[in-house]
Parts: sequence; structure tokens; C-alpha cells
Amino acid sequence: MENVLDVKVGVFMSKLIAKNPGESEFHQAAKEVVESIMPFVEENPKYKHARILERITEPERVIMFRVPWLDDKGEIQVNRGFRIEMNSAIGPYKGGLRFHPTVNLGILKFLAFEQVFKNSLTTLPMGGGKGGSDFDPKGKSDNEVMRFCQSFMNELYRHIGGDTDIPAGDIGVGGREIGFLFGQYKKIKNEFTGVLTGKGLEWGGSLIRPEATGYGAVYFAEEMIKTKGDDLKGKIAAVSGSGNVAQYSVEKINQLGGKAVTLSDSGGYIYDPDGIDNEKLAYVMELKNIKRGRIKEYADKYKVKYVEGERPWKEKCDIALPSATQNEINEEDAEALVKNGCVAVSEGANMPSTPEAVEVFLKAKILFGPGKAANAGGVAVSGLEMTQNSMRLPWSREEVDNRLRMIMTNIHETCVKYGKDKSGFINYVIGANIGGFIKVADAMIAQGVV
Repeated sequence: MENVLDVKVGVFMSKLIAKNPGESEFHQAAKEVVESIMPFVEENPKYKHARILERITEPERVIMFRVPWLDDKGEIQVNRGFRIEMNSAIGPYKGGLRFHPTVNLGILKFLAFEQVFKNSLTTLPMGGGKGGSDFDPKGKSDNEVMRFCQSFMNELYRHIGGDTDIPAGDIGVGGREIGFLFGQYKKIKNEFTGVLTGKGLEWGGSLIRPEATGYGAVYFAEEMIKTKGDDLKGKIAAVSGSGNVAQYSVEKINQLGGKAVTLSDSGGYIYDPDGIDNEKLAYVMELKNIKRGRIKEYADKYKVKYVEGERPWKEKCDIALPSATQNEINEEDAEALVKNGCVAVSEGANMPSTPEAVEVFLKAKILFGPGKAANAGGVAVSGLEMTQNSMRLPWSREEVDNRLRMIMTNIHETCVKYGKDKSGFINYVIGANIGGFIKVADAMIAQGVV
């Protein structure tokens, strides 16, 4: 049976690749899901008959547009904008905007595809989408970023709306960018609606939203560790990245009694054996969020190890929280983590582990929480922000954090339900993929061929 399934996956993927050439990240994301789901689809012919796999891997809509803007020298620059509206079977499209030079169609389709399953797992009524531009906000003045965002929204506004498509932030799109985008949308449409999430608290944002992805990844790690009768107290964590997700992962690790010892950026990583306590974390937040400096400055200030051009996965740790970008843990890194006694990996970023790395984790039977489950906290609180906007009511910090924790616990339970095998081992990859798939697939069947 297994060989037959392998052949079916191979045939499906060869067609998908032929249809979407050069989109390697999208191929990788689709293959991981299809491999997990194919046995389930074969056992449930209704999904096969309705061609759900073919439909769920094809975006409902792909929007590409040019974004011309004036730099501070008065010269015209031209970037490319995208919005992938992947699937709206269970709710309006929901997913972030990424501004980064590496942004292309394949990366955004991978992110939008993952978002469909992630949003489904949250149990909130949200479809999946993703967008962005190859614009790089790094090194640009506030005025340049504002002019770019306004030009970007001049096109995007016609495709989004509170009941249609609700973008949020992602890499390169923080509070500043969301503010400029929202201001332009409000001006064009002459309405104040919850069309973007990640807004400022004073104008429709939600408490805990900046913290949500990092907090959620740590909550998920804790739920995984609980299955072994353990908790996070005294655990050493290796965290990659130094942006929003990494910062709040460290904060929540500290709150739950663990100790984070690494952070990184594109230049390299720091290793602080004493732990990144709250005082040091405050320095990182100022360095990265306000001064927009490099993590090496942390090493200079606190006289700790800095390794240039490397990622922190060869350092000894109990828990790994990859919180930077896709494919940052390769096979060699995964082997080093397992060898050094790592017992749990909770993905704060989207698809940060290569397929070979995931194979190493699963073979070693360590606790591995894939991004679509482990980092769903961000979009979960975006969904809660949408709810607050619709009700015109803000919730307290405690209420949002409690709801976030409950959602992450529910996601974990779903993964266990569909991912636990006869030996008791929980394959969170299979659990997350099947759990996310069922809700969307059933909705697509119920709504007919549309």
C-alpha cells in the first residue's frame, strides 16, 4: 500500500510542479501536506471524488501589481506587489503581508497554502491568504516607507475588506507599516473598518497581538512537553531570529521558568550561557525595534560569544524555537540538535525546518511542532482582533492571553487526535495537516464546485 501511495504522491507532485514551475518553496510545502494527507484521502473517497487536493493547492485568486514610489532624492522606484487569496471555504482570506527583497510568487504561495491549514487549526472562521512585495524597508526613511505603503495600498484596497480579505503584518511589516497602510485605506474608502490586523492599540488593535506568535510557540512547546510529564522550568532554549517572534518567545520562556541562551539575525548569532533575562531582552527590543541595529551589538555589550554567519543550532539546548525564516534548520543542524539532547522543537517561523531536518526529528522521535500548528498564535490573536473590531469592544490583556492559551491547547489536542500512532508516538506533522485539512475540505464539499 505504501508504494502505491508514494506513486500517487509522485504523480500528483509532478503535475503540480509542471503547473507551477520554479516555485520551490510552494512545491516543498505542498509535498509535505500531500504526503501526510494522501493515506487519509484514499481512506475517505469523498475527498478524492471532489478533487479536494487539486482544488486546495490552486489559489482562488492571484493578484500581482506594480508599486511605483518616490524616494527621498525625488527618484521614482518600482517594486512588485502581490496578494494570494488561497482559500475562503471557512471564512474571509486572512494572512500577513511580507516586505522583503526575497519575496516572489513561489514564497507567497507557500505561505498562503500553509496559512489555510494554520487558520483552520485555530478553530476561528478564517480562510487563508498572503501577500507582500520585494520592497526592502531596511535602510529606508520613515517617509520613504510611508510613500511606498501608500502606493501599495492604492492598488491593494480594491481587493480587501473586513468580510473579504484581512491582511496583517509579517517580515518587514510591523506597527509602522500597518499604520501607513491603514491610513491610506481609510482615506481611499472613507471608512474605519477592521480591514488590517496588527493595528495600534489606540486605533483598533488588540492587546497581546505583538506577543502572540512568540507566546503561542512557547505555549505549544509546553503542551508537547506535558505529554512527557514535564514542563519548561529550568529548560534551556535556543531561539533564532531577534524580531518580534523571537523577542516574545524569550519573554514567555522567562515567565514559565526556562532560560533562552541564543538569538540571531542575518549577520550571525549570540550565545549567552547566563540566559537572556528581562533586562537584556529590553536591550534587544530597543536595539532591534527602535535603533534597528545588529545582534552583534548585544555580544559587544554583554561580552558573550558571537558567531558570524552561523545559526545557533549547534549550541546545547533542551528546546529549539526557530523564529527567523523558512529553511533555517537543515539536516546537519537537526542532527546536531538531537545529538546535543534537544527534546522539543516548536517552530515560531513558517517552515523553518527543511524536509530532511524534519525527517531527522521524526526518526529520533523528539517532540516536533510544525509551524502551521506551533506558530498559529499570531493569526489566532489577529482573529480575536477582528472579533473585537466587529464588536467595537476591546478585551483586557488577561482575557486575550487566556484565549490564546486555550486556542494553542486546542490546536495541540487536534494534532494529538490525528497524529498519535499505535505506539503512542505523536507525529505532529501528520496531526496538524489532517486536522487542518478536514475542516476546509468538508466546507469545500458542502459549498459545491465553486
